[in-house]
Amino acid sequence: MEDPEFTVSLTGSGGAGMEAVKAVRSLTGLSLWRSKDALANAPVPLIELVPLETATRAAEVLRQAGAQAAVVCTWCVRTLPADGSPVDPGPCESRYWPTAHCRANSLTSCDSEWCATYGTDLLTRPAPTE
Repeated sequence: MEDPEFTVSLTGSGGAGMEAVKAVRSLTGLSLWRSKDALANAPVPLIELVPLETATRAAEVLRQAGAQAAVVCTWCVRTLPADGSPVDPGPCESRYWPTAHCRANSLTSCDSEWCATYGTDLLTRPAPTE
């Protein structure tokens, strides 16, 4: 199954200074001038079509530098919580796979026809251990 991709959006500069500019530059490879311009023109998509882990790490780097960032799933167009917790499965609908297989949501089991036939070994979020 194909994994969803995520976009990291710069949602605000948060009054951040040079540290935020350097963070934008390190993540995107933009020049200092263009990095400062991106911060001044927020909200803007900064990094697009990357895996979940890459997107969450990039957003954390931006937040630590004082900028405001959001991670958005490109399939269901939902924003992931800033604390890294999974989103509720609610309206997540993908033409590629069942909601339970989205790495950004909170489901750990699946009742789709595919999983009933082939098993749930390919669920992308492990069940919580007790």
